Amino acid sequence: MILNVYVDEQTFPVEVPDFVLAEGAEMFARMDRDMDRGWQMSRTWVEKPDTVQRCQIAADRLLTALHQDNEAVTAMMAGYILSRLPGVVGVRVDTTGDITQTEFMTGPQG
Repeated sequence: MILNVYVDEQTFPVEVPDFVLAEGAEMFARMDRDMDRGWQMSRTWVEKPDTVQRCQIAADRLLTALHQDNEAVTAMMAGYILSRLPGVVGVRVDTTGDITQTEFMTGPQG
């Protein structure tokens, strides 16, 4: 699957191999357990992040991984988003410092 990641004026199509989705389930569950304890989202502490907020957190990590050219983490964070938001095809990652402004797009996989 592909998740299109929009960062400012650039688009990064992130290829997520099927095995990442299948074998990443335990890692994704670990991420969820970490977020179950609450998370600092920009200036706000969120006691119980919902699914969209969790994916915003993953998108923030994905942005960091893209900047560091860390393909493994990029694929894992994209895989997390794809596994938690059925039908998502893209994410517009906020770069102004407000993680809560990150947006997800749904539609047919192209």
